[in-house]
Amino acid sequence: MTHDKITAFAALLRRAAEAGTMQNVTFHSPAAGDALKCRGTLRAIGGQTLVQMETFLTEGRVSQENIAPADLEAAAERLFDTYRKADLTDAGGTASLMVSKKGTVTLLRKGQIGEGYAAGSHPASLPRPGNDRVKRRLLTGEEPFLVPLGISDRTGRIHDKMQPKFRQIARFAEYVAEAEKKLDPDGPLTVCDLCCGKSYLSFAAYYVLTALSGRDVRMFCVDRKASVMETCAGIARASGFGGMEFYAMDIGDFDPGCAPDLVLSLHACDTATDLVLDYASRHRAKIILSTPCCQQELNRALDCPTLDFIASVPVLRRSFAATATDALRLLKLEAEGYRTDATEFVDPEDTPKNVMLRAFLRPDFDPASADAAQKRERYERTRAFLYGDGYRGHELNNF
Repeated sequence: MTHDKITAFAALLRRAAEAGTMQNVTFHSPAAGDALKCRGTLRAIGGQTLVQMETFLTEGRVSQENIAPADLEAAAERLFDTYRKADLTDAGGTASLMVSKKGTVTLLRKGQIGEGYAAGSHPASLPRPGNDRVKRRLLTGEEPFLVPLGISDRTGRIHDKMQPKFRQIARFAEYVAEAEKKLDPDGPLTVCDLCCGKSYLSFAAYYVLTALSGRDVRMFCVDRKASVMETCAGIARASGFGGMEFYAMDIGDFDPGCAPDLVLSLHACDTATDLVLDYASRHRAKIILSTPCCQQELNRALDCPTLDFIASVPVLRRSFAATATDALRLLKLEAEGYRTDATEFVDPEDTPKNVMLRAFLRPDFDPASADAAQKRERYERTRAFLYGDGYRGHELNNF
């Protein structure tokens, strides 16, 4: 469909995309066919700034097309053969176009769309797109290793079912980048991802540390599942991640040969998290980043009459046990020479298992000091309060 106002709207869309100020555009109210709406956002794909158009069809189907800003005007005019309305949101303003059933076309605009655009400027010379994914995350979804992991497709689009998982590893990767700044800036890094499973986090952390931070990294990924470790090793080879090594074994039997700079763990279930933390502290890892999962041990073993008013209500008992377990873990690490904290690392809507435990080895720690003895006594007293004096789990390592 052609009309001078449709042409004007299409020109505004191109202007916003080329300026990098476009936030999104939505075509809706279809006249016929199985298309419900078409939504476009700016994406950086393969070194180019493109508008990714997703067409939502009946029966839950979605099709996708990446369009260069220079081709947007023609594409927009074609879309008006299907849709009667479109809304453009730009950093500098908005525009809406409506086509009535009688063919009357109305264009409304507000503000300065594409502010900063200069006629004849090449898109490459203009600011990078104002894209939330680019601004807020180290990982954008376009990293090649995400494709064989089943997280994104070859265009850089995150698969719908993997969106929560991607947000988890992308946020964890940011913590890894922050941790790297606290390590010795010179020399190679030794990193262990323990109970690594499919190694989503391993690949993300290795990419951030090597490609983005420029570090020389040797990363050990350890898990019991031999077939999974073999698959991950193949992905590492195909991705050119030569510093990654995969071991199918119990983490207690693994020896990195040195004190790790960084130990990672994402959602190691129940007491597996305790095994990771024990391993890391025993090997004197400089930094530990761990997100626990499925804390059930204290829920089963809680033996504290003072807390019966909580323990007698199952849903409250589970919630309390999970929180108390993480707090006890931090006390244990403090008694072993670490400065600790805990933070919520992703939106609870993505996963309820979203507590990040962080521990930083204190270089001045003296296990023979009065302060160390006080921390050990506090941990042991708290453990006995929760589990009862006869319980033998969660004991301190020998110093």
